[in-house]
Amino acid sequence: MPLNLKQIPRVKTISKADFITHYFKPQKPVVIEKHITDWPAYSKWNLDYIKEVAGDKTVPLYDDRPVHFKDGFNQPHAKMKMSDYVDLLKTQPTKYRIFLWNILKEVPQLQNDFTFPDFGLRLMKKLPMLFFGGKDSHTFMHYDIDLANIFHFHFQGKKQCILFNQKQNKHLYKVPYSLITREDIDFNKPDLTKWPALKKAKGWTCELNHGEILYMPEGYWHYMRYITPGFSMSLRAIARNPKNIAKALYNVFIMRNIDNLMRRIKGQKWIDWKNNKAIANTHRFN
Repeated sequence: MPLNLKQIPRVKTISKADFITHYFKPQKPVVIEKHITDWPAYSKWNLDYIKEVAGDKTVPLYDDRPVHFKDGFNQPHAKMKMSDYVDLLKTQPTKYRIFLWNILKEVPQLQNDFTFPDFGLRLMKKLPMLFFGGKDSHTFMHYDIDLANIFHFHFQGKKQCILFNQKQNKHLYKVPYSLITREDIDFNKPDLTKWPALKKAKGWTCELNHGEILYMPEGYWHYMRYITPGFSMSLRAIARNPKNIAKALYNVFIMRNIDNLMRRIKGQKWIDWKNNKAIANTHRFN
């Protein structure tokens, strides 16, 4: 039995008023297919172009190894020249991904290839981030620490996206004092005998193609799997819901500090306790 997922609605393009009315206010995801065809990035951005303009940059790489108590928040697992990384992506499958790479800071000329779209939300213009991955590499199911509204623009190839809203937390084996579910759940092909509460979770899915935008509402859980090698750019707008603003402040100033402190005091025992608690908490409510 697969996960209970609906296809994310698709539109060719959308006005600001319609976006606010039909997707932002009700906090529903949408894929916008043809909104950025006038961007230079639409025709220029592919792996070869990134290699050409950023090949000499050293980039942080992440894989899907389990969280270890010695790992810092968003600490990379390896580093590589972008030219070597693109060659790796194009020649063989790899678990290595680039995560939260600030293009304005690293390669300022890339900002000439796009404009900030007006969907009626104030985008954080200093934080356009790039994400890269090889065939079948994936993120853990997670949500962002600031619970922002996210516009995710995909380039080259295809990407699978699975989303859940915060109301599904009790079914997802959420790890306490963190922003992830149990890392040993394969959301592409979940074992629902081992993780039975997932049967009750109601979510969304889509396959993103080159030039398409996925809108992820505030605090939405997201799992991303690269069906082919490719990359995406995220633009974000601060959460508007007062509850989500409060959660974001708690995450940044309290939760993250508690987690870092407990890692230092208890080490791997703290990570193991959190993973066990994720199962206990979920089964208590299901």
